[in-house]
Amino acid sequence: MRLEHVPLLQIQRDLYLLPRGMERFQAYLKTMFAPGGEELRLPPLVAMNPMGKDHVPARLDALLAFDAEGVAAHAVADASARLRERPGDFKIGLVLADDAMGGWTNRHTSEFAQRFPVPTAHARTSGWLSAVLWTSEPPTAQAVSEAVLSVIFRADQLAAHGCARTLREMLVQEGRVMALAGCTNLALAPAELARTREILTPRLDASATDLPAVIPCLFGDAAAESLGYTPLGLADRAGFALALNEAARGSE
Repeated sequence: MRLEHVPLLQIQRDLYLLPRGMERFQAYLKTMFAPGGEELRLPPLVAMNPMGKDHVPARLDALLAFDAEGVAAHAVADASARLRERPGDFKIGLVLADDAMGGWTNRHTSEFAQRFPVPTAHARTSGWLSAVLWTSEPPTAQAVSEAVLSVIFRADQLAAHGCARTLREMLVQEGRVMALAGCTNLALAPAELARTREILTPRLDASATDLPAVIPCLFGDAAAESLGYTPLGLADRAGFALALNEAARGSE
């Protein structure tokens, strides 16, 4: 797989130097689209909030301060070495999505779409990959590395296995991706893992397109309630924690 890291954080930060309003928004569109305004030049920027308030440039400053782009470049090089025999040709860019304030981005539905693209989108073997960071989370080198590696290994999984069609396949896909990316921020106590497994087992054949059924299983009760879905008595991101645990057990 041929992978190229393209620095985008400074471009995003420069947009926030403009006054919040139409001047900034027009500059955002001009930056994102190629001349003529019909073709996306920098697709990852679709996920940013051009009208973001002061917390967004503050997060970008923090990312730039510890050289998040350098961390991303290292992660891309690592993935390139690990996937050198796999097909694909991608550019990867970091983008900061605003899920902390305002209504620009719903974290759960946006993340769901990123993790589980529709079947017509998964067949791409070239183009752009968006490594998404979130304003609600502390900016760390580990978060940057995980975001970059996750989106790359997910692209490889989708190319090899196609889109997940059921909750069972969603858990397998994301368990593999998170394990390969070295994700460390998802952990549940053994009793909670067992309880999560018990709740999810009879739901494993739920369709991946049945969002009221699968989002509570993956993201937990808080996400379910925020979207008007029925909670199941699950902790935050319990499904993903179970998926990572199962992937780790399978690799032992």
